Amino acid sequence: MSRILKSFALDNVDKKIIEVLLHDARISIKDLADKVKLSAPSVSERIERLQERGVIRRFTIEVDPASLGYGLQALVRIKPLPGKLQVVQKLIEDTPEFSECSKVTGNDCFIARLHVLTISQLDQILDRMSRSAELNTSIVKAQPIRNRLPPF
Repeated sequence: MSRILKSFALDNVDKKIIEVLLHDARISIKDLADKVKLSAPSVSERIERLQERGVIRRFTIEVDPASLGYGLQALVRIKPLPGKLQVVQKLIEDTPEFSECSKVTGNDCFIARLHVLTISQLDQILDRMSRSAELNTSIVKAQPIRNRLPPF
């Protein structure tokens, strides 16, 4: 509980730093300092504290799978057959076309996002998994919201 309370203790400057970094994680410390109206050493110190507290976990890039030829995206609800939970989880982990997976409550055990080049490739992956799980697949037409943070 104390970790949760600590994570909410962000002042307006910390929030602004996070917002700017979400937009451009490659911004220089100097430019970031100008945007939040602090000195560069102060901004560096704040970023370090945010990392130590686990608020900022990493700096990364976003790659568009479609630009690499992965024009089809599917969401797959996965319900392992009895006794097959570990087998299914290993299949998901070992299939690089799965870009994310959440273990969930309810009728399904996993909800996963899959990027594929073709419908044929999707069929091959799903056929391999169907030996150990019940699957429900939806093709993604558009993604109006991408990985945004909840309000802070």
